[in-house]
Amino acid sequence: MGKVIKELYDYRQMIIGFVKRDLKGRYKASFLGFMWTFINPLLQLLVYTLVFSTIMRGGQHEQYYLFLFVALIPWIFFSTSISGGAGCIVQQNTMVTKIYFPREVLPVSYVTSAFINMLLTYVVVFAVTLISGRGLNPLALLYLPLIMIIEYFLALGITLITSALTVYLRDLEYILSIVTMAWQFMTPVMYGVEDFAQNPKLQLVFFINPMTSVITAYRDIMYYGRAPELKTLTMAICMGMLFTILGFLVFGKLKRRFAEEL
Repeated sequence: MGKVIKELYDYRQMIIGFVKRDLKGRYKASFLGFMWTFINPLLQLLVYTLVFSTIMRGGQHEQYYLFLFVALIPWIFFSTSISGGAGCIVQQNTMVTKIYFPREVLPVSYVTSAFINMLLTYVVVFAVTLISGRGLNPLALLYLPLIMIIEYFLALGITLITSALTVYLRDLEYILSIVTMAWQFMTPVMYGVEDFAQNPKLQLVFFINPMTSVITAYRDIMYYGRAPELKTLTMAICMGMLFTILGFLVFGKLKRRFAEEL
């Protein structure tokens, strides 16, 4: 794994080039272009506000639209990385079969561009949080970069696995769109873990779900204005490290036959 990391560093300019190309090409043919990075979350916020101000009125979560929004943005990054990144090797099949470079460059580039897009979207998240009147806790915000980095490596680890497996099982790219949709409902994005405190079966599902601790930490920081609990951070760090290591190991084993399969 150390050799792979060194190679990725040596090919950092290639990664930067892929990231720039992806960010520039994301909305290239659209009239508003890069502004969609900010318009998309605002439109989603508008829809959720209109819907849940009626459906969720009187619910146990005050300002439910914000409760949802601060968890939805990180989830979009995570699900986009996994489902969209699954095809990053197959889509570059010509390059993979004809040019030598660390194959890990492709999933790393994809996840990094999605991560940068999330960072830009956080301009909207901060603005909405301030406008809502809840404010921001400077001490709690110190934990935000940490949880973002943890989520980045968690998403990268799983994307390494899915992108490698998709080379051998092409249908996986389409299956993952369904999997991530189901996964969202098993993650406390639209509700809180505390809403099911009396249900031990669901608590077990939350415990084994690697995104539970990450989403909980984001919500603690941005919605409740408090530092995440030590248990939450510990679980998030452990999950991030586990899937990062597993991702590089699985990808390293499967990449040996990429050229044959492509």
